[in-house]
Amino acid sequence: MTDYAIGDIQGCYQRLLDVLAKVDFSPSRDRLWVAGDLINRGPASLQTLRYLHRLGGSVRVVLGNHDLHLLAVALGGHNPKRKDTLHDILEAPDRDELIRWLRQQNLCLHDAARNLLMVHAGLPHIWSVEQAMTHAGEVEAVIRGEQAGEYFRGMYGNQPEGWCDTLVGMERWRVITNYFTRMRFIAPDGRLELTTKEAAEDAPPGYAPWFTYPRRDDIRVVFGHWAALEGKTGRERYIGLDTGCVWGGALTMMNLDSGERIHCDCG
Repeated sequence: MTDYAIGDIQGCYQRLLDVLAKVDFSPSRDRLWVAGDLINRGPASLQTLRYLHRLGGSVRVVLGNHDLHLLAVALGGHNPKRKDTLHDILEAPDRDELIRWLRQQNLCLHDAARNLLMVHAGLPHIWSVEQAMTHAGEVEAVIRGEQAGEYFRGMYGNQPEGWCDTLVGMERWRVITNYFTRMRFIAPDGRLELTTKEAAEDAPPGYAPWFTYPRRDDIRVVFGHWAALEGKTGRERYIGLDTGCVWGGALTMMNLDSGERIHCDCG
């Protein structure tokens, strides 16, 4: 069995099939890890979601901000945004089944054997791997449970700016969500700056890319979300896989054991 990790697909279904064909991917022997943002902004969100759902045990998924946005529209009463391409999912006869499946996915996946963590946006330096998994589990339980509607109604927002152990309820859930699905720039004390989306060298004063801070462990982190990086972090242990497919860049997939990267041009 070969495990591959892939960056933000965002509804680019044909490009997904193209890159999988390059490695002769077969669900009977291979497994696909998806670093969030399965859907939205691309031309075929419904086809993409259905395909990944059909992979069953051959796919592992972490939720990205666009995936959570779909759930917020479906369960939290929010309206789609002007550039969204979610209509086909929301009107699909199998909508409820797809929504249920998406709610069962994770915010963070840990592969201890590979010393690897997969998240959508990143791993803040203020948390150990164990803390990250615990905090992710808190929000995953809410998304899967009876408080999901409350969560999705209040999910959006940039406050609190940073983590505090005493946070409770929606504020706690929101900041955990923001670390895992929206983070790019962070301050030494863990405060987030969530408005800047440019390249790593364009950090606002007092902030830096999350992957530039030292950690006490040697965990490798696979992530997506930050297309402006073009997959380049300058650090071997931090593996960026969002190479801007939906923006005309490329869809990037990586063999988790060999490190080989496979690209499909999306221009």
